[in-house]
Amino acid sequence: RESQDNPPPSAIPDNLPYVIYTSGSTRMPKGALLAHHNVVRLFRATDSWFHFRSDDVWTLFHSYAFDFSVWELWGALLHGGRLVIVPFEVSRSPQEFYELLCRERVTVLNQTPSAFRQLVQAEESVLDHNRLGLRLVIFGGEALDFQSLKPWFDRHGDQRPRLINMYGITETTVHVTYRVVTQADLSAGMTNLIGVPLPDLELYVLDCYRNLVPVGVPGELYVGGPGLARGYLNRGELTAERFVDHPFAAGKGRKLYRSGDLVRRRADGDIEYLGRIDNQVKIRGYRIELGEIEAMLAQHPSIRESIVLAREDSPGERRLVAYVVPNQQPVPSVDALRSFLQQQLPEYMIPSVLVFLESLPLTPNGKIDRKALPAPDHSRPELEETFVA
Repeated sequence: RESQDNPPPSAIPDNLPYVIYTSGSTRMPKGALLAHHNVVRLFRATDSWFHFRSDDVWTLFHSYAFDFSVWELWGALLHGGRLVIVPFEVSRSPQEFYELLCRERVTVLNQTPSAFRQLVQAEESVLDHNRLGLRLVIFGGEALDFQSLKPWFDRHGDQRPRLINMYGITETTVHVTYRVVTQADLSAGMTNLIGVPLPDLELYVLDCYRNLVPVGVPGELYVGGPGLARGYLNRGELTAERFVDHPFAAGKGRKLYRSGDLVRRRADGDIEYLGRIDNQVKIRGYRIELGEIEAMLAQHPSIRESIVLAREDSPGERRLVAYVVPNQQPVPSVDALRSFLQQQLPEYMIPSVLVFLESLPLTPNGKIDRKALPAPDHSRPELEETFVA
């Protein structure tokens, strides 16, 4: 006695396809509420840049608890492409993942910079570098050090595949900016450039009073437009704190999202990422930007990767610890690295301890897992500061 007709569609663009929890720097999980229209406009807005096709092959490399997976899943399915689901064990093995890319003829690869660096290292032992079918490599999730791409460019050039740096935020639907990275950027010493906003988004660089700052002056990045999430699930106070009234738009209801990221505009229109506002630490009265030390370590020819933390392994004893991954043997000495840093940085920014690692630990999302970095070994005196009277 029931109707034989199909039920009428009841879903609307404002319905939520997903809630993704992100802890960010607060370590307190908060669920970002994203609507169907947020995701659909992401691909419409970027179509003129990427021209995704039905013959594209994508990988689902990331956990679906990480918003990069939204881009991977719907980038393939909305364009009729093929999606290769990467087993977790394969995603943790750069050699096996490289073989999967070749075997499946993947054309669109999405990676965090940390995961891609391991893939580049794995390729060094491959004899035939022409087995890959990539046309695009898209970065997201972390700051990208352009200089780390040199080994890749030396083997593949910068035309096929094209390498794209996309800064993004979960609360603004995966991606916010776009920039093609070229070999010329490396020659010019460029690094941490995130490019221009997606065509349907607005970006503002503001000071602590939410006034626009001049070109070249650091400020906090605010994002506006149809990519903004509805807010946080059951976190009204936090939603009001992060999704603020638009100070430059007439009418009510327009919002900007406070990213918590420090950036500055360049004269050529590019936006340069400087780090998290809360990545600044205070040690012995000095305010220190950890990213500045990491950037300086990355310039040493023997260092492939580095992370600097302010650790307090003993109560009241806070100090800088640098974790470095060398790119050659023998590894540089601690004295040599300290001497290199001392030529560029003031003494209070020189790490007290240098720890050498074979690789940096990664989270399931492919980002650097800072919690998994080991405490310095106090039994190794060569890593400790030497007292000079």
